[in-house]
This record gives sequence, structure tokens and C-alpha cells, in this order.
Amino acid sequence: MAAVDHGNGESFRGTVGEDDETERRSHRSDERRREKREERPRGKETKSSRRGKDNEDDGDGVAAIEEPAAKRMRPAEENQLLTTKTGGAYIPPARLRMMQAAITDKSSIAYQRIAWEALKKSIHGLINKVNVANIHEVALQLFKENIVRGRGWFAKSCIQAQTQSPTFTHVFAALVAIINTKFPQIGELVLKRLITNFRKAYKRNQKATCLSSTRFIAHLVNQQVADEVIALEIVTLLMETPTDDSVEVAIGFLKECGLKLLEVSPKGLAAVCDQLRTILHEAQIDTRVQYMAEVMFAIRKDGFKDYPSVMKELDLVEEGDQFTHPLSLTDEYNPEDKLDVFQFEADFEANEDKYRTIRRDILDEEADGSDGEGGESGSDEDDEDDDTPVETVPTGDVTIVDQTETNLVTLRKNIYLTIQSSLDYEECCHKLMKLNIKPGQESELCHMIVDCCAQQRTYEKFFGLLAQRFCQINQQYVEPYQKIFVDSYDTIHRLETNKLRNVGKFMAHLFFTDAISWLVLGHIKLNEEDTTSSSRIFIKIMFQEIAEYLGMVSLIQRIRDP
Repeated sequence: MAAVDHGNGESFRGTVGEDDETERRSHRSDERRREKREERPRGKETKSSRRGKDNEDDGDGVAAIEEPAAKRMRPAEENQLLTTKTGGAYIPPARLRMMQAAITDKSSIAYQRIAWEALKKSIHGLINKVNVANIHEVALQLFKENIVRGRGWFAKSCIQAQTQSPTFTHVFAALVAIINTKFPQIGELVLKRLITNFRKAYKRNQKATCLSSTRFIAHLVNQQVADEVIALEIVTLLMETPTDDSVEVAIGFLKECGLKLLEVSPKGLAAVCDQLRTILHEAQIDTRVQYMAEVMFAIRKDGFKDYPSVMKELDLVEEGDQFTHPLSLTDEYNPEDKLDVFQFEADFEANEDKYRTIRRDILDEEADGSDGEGGESGSDEDDEDDDTPVETVPTGDVTIVDQTETNLVTLRKNIYLTIQSSLDYEECCHKLMKLNIKPGQESELCHMIVDCCAQQRTYEKFFGLLAQRFCQINQQYVEPYQKIFVDSYDTIHRLETNKLRNVGKFMAHLFFTDAISWLVLGHIKLNEEDTTSSSRIFIKIMFQEIAEYLGMVSLIQRIRDP
């Protein structure tokens, strides 16, 4: 083909050749890109391709099904999870129920351990979710669990939860107060552990633990689970050797239970505040703590209106139903830490049946034949004998005789602690009247007052005024004191000189105040045969005391009065 000249020196053939070369290059580039796109899926395997390839290699998919089965735990491995000290690895609740259902021997260690793990999780979960709104429902759920068996874990969970959430201390204290009405040993265990924790933290200068423990104890005092005596003992101990931390803990403690102390022991609170004022005036503490003390005095002046002892929503226990534990800070207590871990029980089924009976009484449940283990409780004759009176005989027809005199010992202890913690006889009489002394126990109160008076180094008019007040309030106390006079005179030779003098002045006070009748003096026969040296000294001290108050003229008139 001939070249065509356009006059500018360029040929058309050269232009056509360049365009063809450019077209060939672009065509080759398109082919390379196409080949790369085709080669890319061939070089890499996708998840679906691998899954398909595995299914092809496995034939019918046997290997894919057997792989999870190989990882499934054997029964021996499942039992191993429960044999360690802390319960082993975490077991989901569904698997735990399946394992428990698979065990037929309910008295075996494996079954009891699974039941223990389930009880722990239930108690811990209920305590962690308690608040002001649902405390009633949580308490009912706790009563449905065997809280007697898990009392150690209940105490531990309550203390741990309160330590982690101090602002909910009043809620945990209210929960303990509800449980304490039905199971006083659980409330006592919580209080013992709190006292032990406070004493350890005080010796080790652990301020955080002291704050949490004292705050919990303060709210237990507000709920009348703990006696106000321990509150006064704690404050006295903290301010005995004042430091910045100890005074701060004492002030925080008074804020929580100050209103309760103001109601039951106003003079005790006044003495504590006077001691705090002395510490403030001496200026031995930091400026920050001095400011806290001044704020404390302002709160007391306002009557603790911003620090109520018990919220209205948490006042769920009647005063007569509550059991107050008169524990002291100076006594040694066993925290019973072994209750926090699993222990094998030989009579596991019998104990469970007994608790179910108690639970029905508490929750007013009717006997349900569909209960999981209710049908097996009749196999043991002893257990049947123990449970039958409770289920068939009304509670009012059952007479329980306390051969151990536990209630009597507790009453005496409460009377003694009340007397020792009172500042005057009027306050003491008011507290003793609130002890709800049952008919027939008046003589125990009278004997305790006389014994406390005899134990003093010198005679204190406090005891005479206290006995006089009781005789004037209720005539039922007159006869016991007259009988005590007769018995004391007959056995006066057994008393030491100091006790003899105190008892003589005590009886003289009852006579010259006309608290008891003078006719009881007719039991005394003044002759050599019917008197001893001790009785003569007793008579001399008693009449000297009467003559000192009445005068000789009035005394002779009273004696000669027919």
C-alpha cells in the first residue's frame, strides 16, 4: 500500500502502525488481568471449600460428629471437679442439676457436695441482689433454702457484700434481723464474726476493716440484734487511746447508731460525747478529725434527724419477735470458719427432712406429697418419731421442758449486763421492764439484784432504789424479796463480811422505805440458841442503817407498833 503524503512530511502508514501497537498492548493487559482474576480463587481456599473438603474426606461426616464427643467429659472427670477443696472448676447450673439427678444414692459424698455447691450459689446470689424493694422476697427465698446448713456461708456472704457495698449496710442488717427472728444462732454467728474481725483489724491498724465492721455492728444495734452495751464498749475502746483513725472510726460509728443510743441509753451517749469533747479540747488530733468531731456535735444537737436508726421500709420485725444477743467485746468467740466449707453429714436426709418441717412452719406451707424427697423421710423410724409431733399436734398443745436451763442462764446474763450498763436506777428499771420477764421469773430478777449488790466492794444505794422501785411498781416483787430476807438470814453465816454488810444495808433500805412488810422481822428470834455471830452482826448493821434514816424515836415506834 502506497504512502500518502499530506504535505507536512508525515506519512499515514506511520500513524496507523502506532495505533495498532497501542491496541495490541491494551489487549495483552486485559488478558493478564483476566488470568489473574481466574487464578486468585484457585490459589486460596475459602471456609466453605474447606468445610466441603472435610466432609468429602470424612465420608458421612462421622469425624465431624465425633470431635465434640471426644472433648466431652467422662463421669470420672465430672466427679473430680467436686473433690477439690474449693469445688473445682465452674460447672453450669444446668449440668450441676443433671449431675445431681444422675446420682441415686443421696447419702453419698458426691450428692452432698453437689447440693452444697448449689446451696452456696443460691445464698450468695440472693444476698447480692437484695435491696430495700425486694428484701421481703429475698428473705422468703432464703428461708426456702437450708439456711441452717449454710449459715456459715450466709454470714460470710453478708459480711463480704457489706464490705464491698457499705452504703447498703442497713439493708444487710435488716436481712440479718429477719433471719435472726427464726434462727437466732445465725444472727449470733454474724455478730461473733463481726466482733472478731473488728478486734483483729483494731490490733493491726486496718482502718478500712474497722470502718466496715463497726458500721455493720451499729446497724445490728439499731435492729436490736446486738445489745447497746457492745456499742458503748466499742466507742470507749476507740477513744481510750485517741488517734486520728480511732476517733474517726468512733465518730462514724456514733453517726450510725447515735439515735438508738439516745433512746435506750441517753446518759451513756452523754458520757461518750463528753469524752469526745475532752479529746477535741486537748487538740491532740488532726484538724480534719477536729472538724468531724464538731460536725458530730452539731448532728447530736439536731437529734440525729438526718441519721435515722431504722428506715421505715426496713422496719420489718416486731420488737417482741426480735432476739437480742448480749455479746461483749471483751469475750473470746469462735467464728466457726469450718462452716464455710463442705462437710459430710451422716444424717443428711434426716436433717433435710427436719428443715423442711421447720420451713413449712415458717412459711405456712402445706405438706406437699410431690416434694422431691418427702416420700423417703418415713423410712427412718427415729426421724418419723421426731417429726410426727410437730406435724400433727398443734404448737399450743406441746409442752417443752428445758432441762438445760438455757433460757434461765440467758435471762440472768441479760439482767446482769443491763444492770452494769445503766447509769441510774430509773434507766435500769426501765430496761429491765422491757426484758419481758415471764410470770414466775420475778424471783430470778430479785435474786440477781441482791447478788449484784452483794458483789460490790461497798454498798451502793443504786440497788436499794432499784428494788424499791420494782416493789412499788408491781406487788408481785414484794413476796420474792420477803422470801429472800428469810433465806438470807438463815444462811447469813455463809456470806463474807463484805457481802454480809451489803445485804444488811440493802434489806434496811427496803424496810425504812416500806417496800416490804415489817412483819417479816418476826422470823428473827433474839436469843443465844437461835442466833449466830454472823446473824447478830447482820441484825446490828441492818438496824443501824434503819435508825440512821428513820431516827431512834421513829424506829422504836415502828417496832412497838402492833
